[in-house]
Amino acid sequence: MRTILALFFSLFILSCSSESETDLQADIIIYGGTSAGITAAVQAKKMGKTVIVVSPDIHLGGLSSGGLGFTDTGNKAVIGGLAREFYHRLYLHYQQDSAWKWQKREEYGNKGQGTPAIDGENRTMWIFEPHAAERVFEDFVRENQLEIHRDEWLDRESGVTMENGKIVSIRTLSGKTYRGKVFIDATYEGDLMASVGVSYHVGREANSVYGETWNGVQVGVYQHRHYFRDSISAYKIPGDPSSGLLPEISSELPGKNGDGDSKLQAYNFRMALSRNPDNRVPFAKPDNYDPARYELLARVYAAGWKETFEKYDPIPNLKTDTNNHGPFSTDYIGKNYDYPEASYERRKEIIKEHEDYQKGLMYFLSNDPNVPEDVREEMAHYGLAKDEFTDNDNWPHQIYVREARRMIGSYVMTEHDVLGAKEVPQPVGMGSYSLDSHNTQRFVTLGGFVQNEGDIGVHPKQPYSISYGTLVPKKEECSNLLVPVCVSSSHTAFGSIRMEPVFMILGQSAAAAASLVIDGNQAVQDLDYEKLREVLLEEKQVLEN
Repeated sequence: MRTILALFFSLFILSCSSESETDLQADIIIYGGTSAGITAAVQAKKMGKTVIVVSPDIHLGGLSSGGLGFTDTGNKAVIGGLAREFYHRLYLHYQQDSAWKWQKREEYGNKGQGTPAIDGENRTMWIFEPHAAERVFEDFVRENQLEIHRDEWLDRESGVTMENGKIVSIRTLSGKTYRGKVFIDATYEGDLMASVGVSYHVGREANSVYGETWNGVQVGVYQHRHYFRDSISAYKIPGDPSSGLLPEISSELPGKNGDGDSKLQAYNFRMALSRNPDNRVPFAKPDNYDPARYELLARVYAAGWKETFEKYDPIPNLKTDTNNHGPFSTDYIGKNYDYPEASYERRKEIIKEHEDYQKGLMYFLSNDPNVPEDVREEMAHYGLAKDEFTDNDNWPHQIYVREARRMIGSYVMTEHDVLGAKEVPQPVGMGSYSLDSHNTQRFVTLGGFVQNEGDIGVHPKQPYSISYGTLVPKKEECSNLLVPVCVSSSHTAFGSIRMEPVFMILGQSAAAAASLVIDGNQAVQDLDYEKLREVLLEEKQVLEN
């Protein structure tokens, strides 16, 4: 009898254990392991709340640890709270001699984007290696004993349970169910937000929607140097339309200026390249390599272009954060339009297509005789950094999703807010970067030449506040969700908001709001802003000029 009872008890314990592993609960459930997701989790813990981060990604930090080490700071004075703590910890890391393995500290040029890389006065480091950033995020996890569930993907078809306008639980493809009082969507794609049924937009609004100037199609607007400055034929045989278009050019008309469309600014990978011969991996020839797809770049070189290395931005240890620059570069223009709404399988295909394109480009630059000899000689000094992304053949594990879905929430930020034409209500953080969109399409002009469209860069006169309403859906759509990445904003406003320091700021503010909402047993739309403001100021967030 005792044996039977012992067996029954053991089976009961096993069943309870199995249930606890698949049915989990916390005050706050954060979907997404981005920089916003981790800062949100830290803030939730600071306010005494239980929290689980459900992360599709294995590596935490999103783009901040995925290659974007040459930080888009704008005015760094408005970066406060946990975001500033992140950059302070990087400063402490690079104060150690052990951090300078491939380069002496005094040999590092201290170049940053609008600010010195190392700010000794404020003890912050704005330029860094991917692995150093990932270590900071993992330190946040360890110190705050954060519960992180990695490689867990939301069941986007039927994984969200709603009752009375609130999310009760979410389920991942592995079968785990996560129940919470408030949910935060911290993904670049806005998958939880979309699965809930919250309103959102993909693409560019027409200027008429919000009375803007820089939204929609922008043919002939050249505010950076990412356009074709010479008359380069779009055809395989120059000047002969019957020969067909060269690769990487769309046959569609670009549209009328100011009109909206469903097209997205281009994605790329922010590669970490090394100049140290002991820490670089040569650019390999991809299996599907075809030099013909880079013929446009060969023609750009033939026209005299000499800016190949303009955005090989230096980060510590003889490495670069290599970004797009010029008319034909690492941005894979026009090949991401279906990414936001695509299935996980299709997204993997899109990511692989971008990877193949960019790896082929690097091989072309290093080896093709149509590339000027001086460029090939300089490229011989570069390779993928051997000590970065070591579990992914030294390739970034995060594609740069510059823009995907954008919520249409309680308050929509527009270029009027960013450019200072109106006062922003209920600020929860600040931004300062320019209205920045990369090219959206590459088309054929009426004269038969190739041209890019969509690149804008309009600078605000001063930093601007970001409203709490941008994090919050309409109440009738969901009353317990906050969205600090795919925020409620127009395409042009998002072009400024979409910077990693701002995502960290908004992640922290979203978690503070979530914690107060739980305390008050209320909807996120009904939160007393003054209480939130008090908490944010205590946490050293910068809210207004």
